[in-house]
Amino acid sequence: MLMQTLGMVVKMDQLLEVLVTTLIFVFIGLVIFSVAYGVLSFMYPIKKEIEEDQNTALGIVIGSIMIGLALIISAAIQG
Repeated sequence: MLMQTLGMVVKMDQLLEVLVTTLIFVFIGLVIFSVAYGVLSFMYPIKKEIEEDQNTALGIVIGSIMIGLALIISAAIQG
């Protein structure tokens, strides 16, 4: 009854397992995200173009790529 009152989705005895699994997936997602950003920055001079040349279009494209990658990682994690 207490669990329903608090609106908890996970039972307390399973909480540690769910937290560890979530942290593992977060770490994997961040690694993939960092590798993708590294590849993009290797292909294009992102820092120079965005910071020095004020290239807004490149910022929008890089942001769109990162959002798309985040959606793909999220869907892969959820199964």
